[in-house]
Amino acid sequence: MKDTVFIVMGVSGSGKTTIGRLLAEKLALAFHDADDFHSAANIEKMGAGIPLTDADRKDWLAAMADAITKWEKSGGAVLACSALKEKYRQTLQGGARHPLQWVYLDGSRELLHDRLEAREGHYMGASMLDSQLDTLEEPAYGIHVELQKNQTPDDVVQEIMHSYQSAASK
Repeated sequence: MKDTVFIVMGVSGSGKTTIGRLLAEKLALAFHDADDFHSAANIEKMGAGIPLTDADRKDWLAAMADAITKWEKSGGAVLACSALKEKYRQTLQGGARHPLQWVYLDGSRELLHDRLEAREGHYMGASMLDSQLDTLEEPAYGIHVELQKNQTPDDVVQEIMHSYQSAASK
């Protein structure tokens, strides 16, 4: 697990930040949030309900790819990042010396919408959910967690840890 970078991915409302923080704590790794890499212009755009374009995401992805290289050298990390398209995931992987450990948080539209409606103080509103779901290219690799309504964040992290340890022992 040394030097490993985990990317907790999914659409807004899937719990990336909450799960990422808990996973980082469990693994004794640094936690980072992709939101911290966005420009003020990108945050303003999303806050206005305008989906980002690939051009908007270019510098954001490049900055995270650079950071991934540093995190590997400093012992690994967990990054919460939507990584909705395969080409975004490839850009992030391009910054790594080792394969990234992808964790995909997948939930029903209804569950995700309810979570977004209940969330306060975040620039990403429920109005952006359909655009994210339309953009999402589900990965065929990594750890997939099917989110359930009554599942706790600790339950999700436990499932991730079990899946990761099972794959690592093979």
